[in-house]
Amino acid sequence: MYPTEISDAEALIMQLLWVRHPQSAEQLCAALCTAQGWQAATVKTMLNRLLKKNAIRAEKESRYFLYSPVLKQEKWVETESKGFLQRVFDGQLAPMVAHFSQSKQLSKTDIAELKKLIQDLENER
Repeated sequence: MYPTEISDAEALIMQLLWVRHPQSAEQLCAALCTAQGWQAATVKTMLNRLLKKNAIRAEKESRYFLYSPVLKQEKWVETESKGFLQRVFDGQLAPMVAHFSQSKQLSKTDIAELKKLIQDLENER
């Protein structure tokens, strides 16, 4: 559980930690400093913010701190998805699906998966 939002920049660090943990600040910097053009200080600032939000934990090993996620990726995706749906589509799922179906041609596979999802939901009720 985390009390405040995870920023887009913080989410980049979380993504790396969800894939592989624990990691040191140096390991995270190796991935982000080149790809994002960040400085080591930026990575450390983001790590400190995530620690304050209780999204990650740090364990001292030798001279280094190793960081691991506390926040589960599934919980973050759920929270972000609900927030997006509320902000952009007033919490309504059907207009969101309509928007994406109109703005991007749905493949036969996409349509089949949506039909199956609807059928599964109807069967649960």
